[in-house]
Amino acid sequence: MTDKRAITVAEGDGIGPEIMQATLKVLEHAGASIEPEFIDIGEKVYLAGNSTGISDEAWESLRRTKVFLKAPITTPQGGGYKSLNVTIRKTLGLYANVRPNISYDPFVKTKHPDMDMVIIRENEEDLYAGIEHQQTPEVVQCLKLITRPGSEKIIRYAFEYARKNNRKKVTCFSKDNIMKLTDGLFHKVFKEIAEEYPDIETEHWIIDIGIAKIADTPQDFDVVVMPNLYGDIASDVAAQITGSVGLAGSANIGDNVAMFEAIHGSAPDISGKGIANPSGLLHGAIMMLVHIGQPEVAEKIHNAWLKTLEDGVHTGDIAKGGSSVGTKEFAEAVIERLGQRPETVDPITYAKEEADEEAQPAMKPQVKDRPKYDVVRELDGVDVFLFNNELTSDELGKKLEGIAGPEFELAVVTNRGVKVYPGGFPETFTTDHWRCRFNLSEENTSPSNKDIRKLLDRAEDAGLDWIKIENLYRFNNELGYSLGQGQ
Repeated sequence: MTDKRAITVAEGDGIGPEIMQATLKVLEHAGASIEPEFIDIGEKVYLAGNSTGISDEAWESLRRTKVFLKAPITTPQGGGYKSLNVTIRKTLGLYANVRPNISYDPFVKTKHPDMDMVIIRENEEDLYAGIEHQQTPEVVQCLKLITRPGSEKIIRYAFEYARKNNRKKVTCFSKDNIMKLTDGLFHKVFKEIAEEYPDIETEHWIIDIGIAKIADTPQDFDVVVMPNLYGDIASDVAAQITGSVGLAGSANIGDNVAMFEAIHGSAPDISGKGIANPSGLLHGAIMMLVHIGQPEVAEKIHNAWLKTLEDGVHTGDIAKGGSSVGTKEFAEAVIERLGQRPETVDPITYAKEEADEEAQPAMKPQVKDRPKYDVVRELDGVDVFLFNNELTSDELGKKLEGIAGPEFELAVVTNRGVKVYPGGFPETFTTDHWRCRFNLSEENTSPSNKDIRKLLDRAEDAGLDWIKIENLYRFNNELGYSLGQGQ
């Protein structure tokens, strides 16, 4: 390797500079052929008046080098500050978050010595789209966005990752017993894509019991793919039960750019004390080296790290009250063991043919026989959301029946998803946020948005304060909305 590979580096906040300096020192002594370009991101950029926490110059570096090694950053408390991690992932199309979770028994105490699983988390959508609204004094909402293309990309990536890394099984986690449309779509796409990989075993678990099984029997899992929020929670649980969340590295992969980091935060409570464990960021850097085509260096560092643990050199989070070393001392111990291999566990080997960043598969969103734009969309009705803190459920329902007009019929009124009219119970607690479902009347054979506007005009004339609407559609005669209670 003659020409050094340019990479963008951010030292971050809190313990970030300490663990980044330790990590880069290990990479330098191991012979990594890299040329770091340092950028400022995070807390001081936020506080300088940039609500995103990243400057135009930093974006330029990221888009040019296409590889980012990032230490943890701090988002200031208070409103108006966007999550920088989410911003980077979504802006650069880093749709796949790859988090290996491995037990290092007997070096690190754990109840699960046989754990070796990889969680692949969708990185761009779901509730992390961050679309929230306060609609009434009592009710806020967050939109959960699951798309077919986004689901296809992450699920296909999971199967390609499994095949490429000789993994035998891919498991899907979702909550489609409750969220039948959003999580239902994710599970449906998983089943569709699984048919293209008959050599790989597949299974599906509901997220709550799935995470319980990760905590109890993680050795039963191999590669696990799931939507964004679930993946964030599950991967931290999995990392912690390996022995410490401080050991885990993370890769964020897109078709053009990749970011590598530790999964833990900036830990400001121990910042400057020199006791932070650099292992999570070091593992992120190892994943980066494999990605940019330097597997020999990655292998050398990984085995030296294992040898360090084998020799009983631990930071405080691993020692758990026993003898420990600080951040710099741990990095120096790894450097001293470069070229050595562990003796009590199998050494790590990275295959050269698997270490070419140009060979990373471009997971284009596609499914066999996928319908394009020949979908027939039919309007069935509309959900009108109201602000009301004066009328009772029965009073509101009767008033709504009076404004339904010739185009619609009132089907049901719900509050927080529970039917309150017709036939509601007085015991049901209600807020000031009401969903009022109007289905098409039998006479309305050619519905249009004009009908909905007329309905809203009648609602206003009746003194009802509508907040938002959601049109109810069928797609190729399949319901595109949940029925809920009383329907």
